Amino acid sequence: MPHPSLPDNTHIGSIHLRVADLKRGLSFYCDLLGFQQIRTDAGTAYLSPSGELPAVILLSEDAHAKPRPPRTTGLYHVAIRLPNRVELARVLTRFIDYRYPLHGAADHLVSEALYLSDPEGNGLELYCDRNPDDWPRQNGQIAMATDPLDFPDLLEQAKVNPDPWQHIHSDTDIGHVHLSVSDLHRSEGFYAGLLGFDITQRSYPGALFLSAGGYHHHVGMNIWESRNAPPPPAGSTGMISFEINIPDDSSRRETRAHLDSNGVVSEKITESSDSTTILFIDPDSIRVQI
Repeated sequence: MPHPSLPDNTHIGSIHLRVADLKRGLSFYCDLLGFQQIRTDAGTAYLSPSGELPAVILLSEDAHAKPRPPRTTGLYHVAIRLPNRVELARVLTRFIDYRYPLHGAADHLVSEALYLSDPEGNGLELYCDRNPDDWPRQNGQIAMATDPLDFPDLLEQAKVNPDPWQHIHSDTDIGHVHLSVSDLHRSEGFYAGLLGFDITQRSYPGALFLSAGGYHHHVGMNIWESRNAPPPPAGSTGMISFEINIPDDSSRRETRAHLDSNGVVSEKITESSDSTTILFIDPDSIRVQI
């Protein structure tokens, strides 16, 4: 079967996290960050920037869940994408006002980013993209870097919109996920060779970046703290699954057939009148919903 090709409008749909304390999680994602709760069903809260479907963050409570151990595979960070610098600046101002600690910040040339963790220790990136026409290129790849973020200039952008904070901007979405994997070559075989993502950047030591449609990356992966590491114990806090949205039905069928023919394990399949959802298991036991 030929190498699959993902449609240009393929994107990350949602992230599903297991939390030990749902109230604490909602306090962070809703009260601080400004996502809105669509509903709670059987211990799972569905959140979106607008309060309407589709959900982009799902939080499932398990009071008995143990923290994910260090040096295991899984989520490195989930990247929440703001629509512009003004909205990123407003979120930064909110972190400052509430004295919520950041782990770092960076100018990646293609984007500007803030790094932090949620109360359960899940890594988060909040970022906004630069104009794609301005993304630098080098040796046929999108060039990215980790340069210092210009905090004073970014904070000036918050003055453009002085309205009182109500919610995170309604155009906010999940821009990408970054995974801790045990073997870059093996994960490349799954996400590029089987799923059909394109390699956009492989010059970062110990890391790889992939996308569809020429985006800088929808999936990042690294072995910085997880080379040859095992998956976390079942039921640990952290990522349950993430969703890759392939809007074209024929491409979904092609992807499913390609994964099936290569022996990739599927955990569940749900059908509706207009879509099919399949949950596959990647080489590090990371659950990928398509």
